[in-house]
Amino acid sequence: MAGEAISSLILFIAAMLVAVGVAGTLVAGVGDLSGSLDSVSGSVSDDIDTEVEIISDPGSDAVVGDNNETVTVLVKNTGARTLPTDGSELEFLVDGSYVANGNISVTVYESNTWRTGSVAAVELALDGPIGTGEHRVHLTAGGSEELFEFYYGGP
Repeated sequence: MAGEAISSLILFIAAMLVAVGVAGTLVAGVGDLSGSLDSVSGSVSDDIDTEVEIISDPGSDAVVGDNNETVTVLVKNTGARTLPTDGSELEFLVDGSYVANGNISVTVYESNTWRTGSVAAVELALDGPIGTGEHRVHLTAGGSEELFEFYYGGP
């Protein structure tokens, strides 16, 4: 009888040790997952709050610069947060070619900050002169994407 009690006690202690080990592992895993979700949720929230719209007139002569090596588009901040005026959160493709951040110039009208409802002239310096014909400007800012198509007839 005493042998059965000791066996049961040993099995009970072993079961408790296994349960404590599993619980500790689960708590550590949940803590890591929670930390990851906190860090990702901030950037997802920024992406959701970021929205832009290209409002340029595709028939305007002001889209292509005098030297045919720049494209200027009017971009309105329609999102819920203020955007930086250095162009760091904007990504542009002109006819499929990436425009580096160093070749992007942002000028906000009527303000020094690019708040909701503000319009900015974004000038894109291209690697070479733009040819005549149809062209596409693709803008990505956070989770927002815009496509602007225009025709350039030449100088």
